Amino acid sequence: MKKVLLFATVAVFAACNNQPAATVDASAKTTADSTIAEIKSPYEIGYSSKFVMGDPKNAETLLKLWKDWDAGNLMGSKDNFADSVELYMNDGSAIVGKKDSALATIQAFRNTFASAVSSVFTITALKSVDKDENWALIWGKEIDTDKKGKVDSFYLQETWRFNKEGKANLVYQFKQAIAPAKK
Repeated sequence: MKKVLLFATVAVFAACNNQPAATVDASAKTTADSTIAEIKSPYEIGYSSKFVMGDPKNAETLLKLWKDWDAGNLMGSKDNFADSVELYMNDGSAIVGKKDSALATIQAFRNTFASAVSSVFTITALKSVDKDENWALIWGKEIDTDKKGKVDSFYLQETWRFNKEGKANLVYQFKQAIAPAKK
């Protein structure tokens, strides 16, 4: 159950960090942990552009979820999910409903692989100040081997939202195939 986020992370990073210095308002507002610089955007920001560093425990929870995916045992992370979840997968499908049903669906998919090996390039925890929501963003690589021995490698980017109890309740997953090496 792991693989959820390329576009959302890129969008968050772009909204938070990709503006030229000239477009950042000099009158930054300070919170307890961070400084929030107002971003002047030529686009209407659909969700938020006011993020600060979030609770590292959410990032640690996400890393455990990825480890459980690799191990093939999503039930090891069952308590890290809210009672109701929304999972938007990289193929355009969605799994929306109760935790037990969603995890059973994801576990059945994971069971089609002989192995899954992930590596993490970056992870961060963020808090949307104006929405008062906690997120963890992860970017990595996964190598899956199906039961017939076919290997598939790809990059993943996932955006995970965590509720006030630190339980995952929303996931966006994005995937990109790794281009074969040029000969």
